[in-house]
Amino acid sequence: MLTDINTILFYVFAALVLGGGILTITRRNAVHSAISLIVSLLGVAGLYLLQQAEFLFAVQIVLYVGGIMLLFLFVIMLVNLDLAAHQRQFNKQWLVALAAVAAVGAGVGYFLYRGKDAFHFAEGGAGLPPGLGNTEAIADSLFSEYLLPFEIASVLLLVAVVGSVVMAKKRI
Repeated sequence: MLTDINTILFYVFAALVLGGGILTITRRNAVHSAISLIVSLLGVAGLYLLQQAEFLFAVQIVLYVGGIMLLFLFVIMLVNLDLAAHQRQFNKQWLVALAAVAAVGAGVGYFLYRGKDAFHFAEGGAGLPPGLGNTEAIADSLFSEYLLPFEIASVLLLVAVVGSVVMAKKRI
């Protein structure tokens, strides 16, 4: 019974991801594209929840759907879209696009032909220690093994924010 519900939810969330992705790239209105991307990101969050990755689910909702997409919508509303609509939108590189589509199609065809033998998964570890959940395991790994890259990323993000404020401001 539980497996049937999980299967149904997987297909619902996968349809949200695919439908939102297709609508994101096919809509002419930028606001409609951004809202379609929000639907797609919500589907990804649902897939994370089905995989029992509660931390990634929360980060997907709060950070991507709540923060970044809100920023995208503000930028879309502040930019003069009437001027952008009259400018040439595409640079007509059809050969590059056709080569990319052929490469992706060949990859999908290869994996469909080979089946599950095409995928090589590493053996799973011993799992989480007893009493330690997903969030605690991520935090333990992030602040012990990856502390230096984490701090470097935080400094780079701080520099980027300060730089964008300085560039956006007319007078300092």
